[in-house]
Amino acid sequence: MQRYSGFGLAKHALSHHENWQRQWRNPTPKKQYDVIVVGGGGHGLATAYYLAKNHGITNVAVLEKGWLGGGNTARNTTIVRSNYLWDEAARLYDHSLDLWKGLSQDLNYNVMFSQRGVMNLGHTLQDMRDIQRRVHANRLNGIDSEVISPEQIKEIVPIIDTSKRARYPILGASWQKTAGVARHDAVAWGFARAADALGVDILQNTEVTGFKIRDGQVYGVHTNRGDIESKTIGCVTAGNSGVVAKMAGLTLPLESHPLQALVSEPLKPVLDTVVMSNHVHGYISQSDKGDLVIGAGINGYLGYGQRGSYTTVEHTLQAIVEMFPIFSRVRMNRQWGGIVDTCADACPILSKTKVKGLFFNCGWGTGGFKATPGSGHVFAASLAKGEMHPIAAPFSIDRFNTGALIDEHGAAGVAH
Repeated sequence: MQRYSGFGLAKHALSHHENWQRQWRNPTPKKQYDVIVVGGGGHGLATAYYLAKNHGITNVAVLEKGWLGGGNTARNTTIVRSNYLWDEAARLYDHSLDLWKGLSQDLNYNVMFSQRGVMNLGHTLQDMRDIQRRVHANRLNGIDSEVISPEQIKEIVPIIDTSKRARYPILGASWQKTAGVARHDAVAWGFARAADALGVDILQNTEVTGFKIRDGQVYGVHTNRGDIESKTIGCVTAGNSGVVAKMAGLTLPLESHPLQALVSEPLKPVLDTVVMSNHVHGYISQSDKGDLVIGAGINGYLGYGQRGSYTTVEHTLQAIVEMFPIFSRVRMNRQWGGIVDTCADACPILSKTKVKGLFFNCGWGTGGFKATPGSGHVFAASLAKGEMHPIAAPFSIDRFNTGALIDEHGAAGVAH
């Protein structure tokens, strides 16, 4: 793999950038792999990368039914933060944030991680009590977090409406300085390129149609390109995990919903942080291109249509205009929907299953993107050793039987 560098950029400029090496191969599937990862999104590619890099397992296939960057990896709002309430979730997301900080150097690929800070607004006395509780919990877990006043909010974001005449006046916010955003498709491409360089086979347009299971042990998958064998399979199929699990005779405690987002026409730089409000139900940042990147909650109904409803779009933009009246005449360029798997306690499932060798990584709800490197890191360790990584262990599917749930609804950016 050619390393990217300033010198390489200048060298390729002399040939009008026509001789860049392909970022990853397009191999023919082998009959057998040590590990199969089903799902070529960010989490799946990160899992394959860390399997090869950290555990020396390079005979790995990533099976993607479409193309890289065509699923949820490119259907989100790119926010990265770790200010979750409970110890288990805080450890998982902060582990991911630590990996984000050096990810561009690690992958030799600019994922455009920008630590521009994230604030969660409070509009009621109860909001502020919840914020103070979470900030204290964050500090106990070593996560940078503080409560800031409306005056401090106005100083960081001069265009936000902090006046008392607002319908939902802003009383304060939590503020995590080290949080931020990253470039979503660059994350998929960076992990893919680095995993490919270590020998991982990335098989696009390869759809899993069934599992080969005998005596309670998985030993392969059926695909539209033939059968592929492996005794260790990790399923990371955000939005479709319930469908894939059903092929193995499993029922997961998940619901799948459309989650919509929008981007506006490009504007001059006006917003240099991420603003979220669970109360008015919207969040916003500005991309390096100038687009406003806007999101809100999930559609209330279950579904797999990657469009969503006009009702949610209207509700989302009402929330944004409530906080930023200055944006009331900005035009939206496009809207899309990603399909998210949600669990009853707003936390993911990282778990073995009753089928030996078959693991699932799913149920991230609206918070999957921020966890990409951390999720891949601990899931790879779990697949390599056959036992769940200590950070992943609390997110076992068994918690829905034991009652050891981790309720993070209060720390979700918006309700789901």
